[in-house]
Amino acid sequence: MATERKKLLLRLDPSVHDALARWAADELRSTNAQIEFVLRRALTEAGRMPSGAARLPRRGRPPKESPESGGPAED
Repeated sequence: MATERKKLLLRLDPSVHDALARWAADELRSTNAQIEFVLRRALTEAGRMPSGAARLPRRGRPPKESPESGGPAED
């Protein structure tokens, strides 16, 4: 079972938000996902990422099914 995600009100300077939103769009992420990505990277680089932190869920389209096996197709 997936852990419920924390909700947080975050106040940002509008220009910082706009820059994050552009960066997120460039990487095909939501602004929220980009903020979490940047925070996780900063925690990891600082050696402060908790060992029990769940991995980020994979986003996007699931892999195509292979017609023969019914499983994901190999590329």
